[in-house]
Amino acid sequence: MKKYEAMVLSCMDPRFQPKVYKYLKGKKLTGKYSSFTIAGAGIGVTHKKFKKWHSTFIDNLSTSIKLHKINKLIVINHKDCGAAKIVNGKKKFTSIIENKIHKDSFKVIKKTLNKKFPNLKIYFKILSLKD
Repeated sequence: MKKYEAMVLSCMDPRFQPKVYKYLKGKKLTGKYSSFTIAGAGIGVTHKKFKKWHSTFIDNLSTSIKLHKINKLIVINHKDCGAAKIVNGKKKFTSIIENKIHKDSFKVIKKTLNKKFPNLKIYFKILSLKD
């Protein structure tokens, strides 16, 4: 099996797909990554409101490590995220609160994956839907 550069975790939002492809193309990763696309990206695989998805992500990552020989995970979340709004509930929602929800998901991913996959390099990015 061919070695690939990374696995990319990104959000399922249709508005976001062109941004993800453009970002990865800019990083010269076109055709060099496996992908896992789920609501909320990092939020979807860490927050308790989406608990049933967590093990699916870990299993998928583990499979990509075995099959594609990846040693990098790139997590790409985006602003104006519906999953962040779900996590926030009925409380006031601002860009500062949303940013904290994204950063919290990144911390959990780093902590969880550093234990399970100590050789995996993890990169985080939050993109805007506007530019």
